[in-house]
Amino acid sequence: MKRLLERLRQGYRTIPFPDASLELPPRFRGRPVVDPLKCRTGCRLCADVCPTGAIKTDPLRLDLGACLFCPACTSACQDGAILSTPEFRLATRTRADLVLDGHQQRLATDLGKKLKRLLGRSLKLRQVSAGGCNGCEADLNVTGIVVFDLGRFGIQFVASPRHADGIVITGPVPTNMQLALRETWAAVPEPKIAIALGACATSGGPFAGGEPCLGIPADIPIDLYVPGCPPHPLTILDGLLRLLGRNR
Repeated sequence: MKRLLERLRQGYRTIPFPDASLELPPRFRGRPVVDPLKCRTGCRLCADVCPTGAIKTDPLRLDLGACLFCPACTSACQDGAILSTPEFRLATRTRADLVLDGHQQRLATDLGKKLKRLLGRSLKLRQVSAGGCNGCEADLNVTGIVVFDLGRFGIQFVASPRHADGIVITGPVPTNMQLALRETWAAVPEPKIAIALGACATSGGPFAGGEPCLGIPADIPIDLYVPGCPPHPLTILDGLLRLLGRNR
């Protein structure tokens, strides 16, 4: 009885995304705004403090694929050339679209008419944790709770790649995970998609350049990049819905 009363007290808890705009907490750090015109020539303060080398100067540009969304660059920049915003819509279809240079970011588009017809109403995914710290994996798991309710869009995670329409890759893919990742990808029946989730999967994150971390093999074509360390559940949800053409 106590559980029933508590459930009634809490009411309907699933957020109205994507049908309504949402406000995230003020401390949330989303997509940075980059203004090369405010960057002083020769100033490398923001680039020098970036732990992953995501920032380049002359001209100023920021690679969201390598960004950890820490406040180091915004704190170091004295001219306001890099500012943090609460914008959680970050996913793109190509790696190049993750580089911010002062122009409007091109967000993810849908898979096309044929794949939308096959996968748009029922998408099954197999998650591959390839050496991650479990941060991305945890937020991916959170998308299934009652607040975000990924299942209401027909998107579910399955145990076997043979029952999947695609894979979600997290982690920097160390040497010992290369074979497992390739075999998982090979086991998914055609047509299939691949999603790189988080900074580690996209660029290696803080592990980039490490000898045991090889990254996602080039023969696995990525259909969606979801940046973040880890990505917010809304960032993940928004990217998946854009990929399926379901985001209004």
